[in-house]
Amino acid sequence: MALLKVKFNQKKRVKLAQGLWLMNWFSVFAGIIVFSMGLFLKIELRKRSEVMDNSESHFVPNSLILMGILSCAFNALAGKICYDSLDPTKFAKWKPLLKPYLVLCFFFNFLIFFIALICFLMRGSLETTLAYGLKNGMKFYRDTDTPGRCFMKKTIDMLQIEFRCCGNNGFRDWFEIQWISNRYLDFGSKEVKDRIKSNVDGRYLVDGVPFSCCNPSSPRPCIQYQVTNNSAHYSYDYQTEELNLWNRGCREALLLYYSSMMSSMGGVVLFVWLFEVSVMVGLRLLQTALESIANPEDPECESEGWLLEQSLTDTFKSALESLKKIGKFNQVDAGAEAAEGEEGGKTPAISTVS
Repeated sequence: MALLKVKFNQKKRVKLAQGLWLMNWFSVFAGIIVFSMGLFLKIELRKRSEVMDNSESHFVPNSLILMGILSCAFNALAGKICYDSLDPTKFAKWKPLLKPYLVLCFFFNFLIFFIALICFLMRGSLETTLAYGLKNGMKFYRDTDTPGRCFMKKTIDMLQIEFRCCGNNGFRDWFEIQWISNRYLDFGSKEVKDRIKSNVDGRYLVDGVPFSCCNPSSPRPCIQYQVTNNSAHYSYDYQTEELNLWNRGCREALLLYYSSMMSSMGGVVLFVWLFEVSVMVGLRLLQTALESIANPEDPECESEGWLLEQSLTDTFKSALESLKKIGKFNQVDAGAEAAEGEEGGKTPAISTVS
């Protein structure tokens, strides 16, 4: 028994073809939106590529760009097919290509669904990328005179100001690295010498943070040096008083920014997928309805359209049997080639009579 069997007359077939033509052009517009989303996400990721550990995060925008282009191409072609289906002479040239086209549409829709899921599941990978990228970027903050790294200070400062964050996980991350360049240290000073000697790696570590960690909304002047030294500041207790620094780490801020953006894009892609599936189902019904016309010379006659010629279970069994036949056929071919090779390798024995 056919799955999703529907009866059509001439009027219904025309309405279906016209509706599908319109839906396909809506799908082309949706493809342009998906392409634009991928391009926007790629630009946003490239803006902060210096604080990302690898290029895996670009898989999502690259996939969205590709799917957007393919969606425009597939749906423009489907729109042409639906338009030509109103004319039997024009539809004849598309008839042998429709089944392969629908198979391609099935795999294309599977890819769209996969990319929609990836948009929702990229949070873990993105978190790891940001964690290592920010940690390495903070190490290069002081290298303002090193070619290739001189831009890192500006990048980190602009990032902390824009996203209102400080450090990787928090402002204390700056206490663990030397973020002040040796160029601006007075090595004749006893304090500087003592701090460098007290550190195993010979680094100048301070309980301070860059200026970009300061919260401008705080009524108190920013305390960015000796943050944990209560006696260095009047009426100050760093353990009880709310600091005038950003408390949120930049990893959390960027993760929230990108994951919310990807989740929104995933929702849009999921909606596009549902729309594409409905177009594919409609195109399949139109194809079977046109092919099952009993008398092609009488366009007014009724016909039947279906999604699958058999039930879902029978279709699955038929597909498995076809795969088994293909496997057996390949084994037979391989055996025949091996036998031919053995026969070719044998040399006929020549006997001589003296």
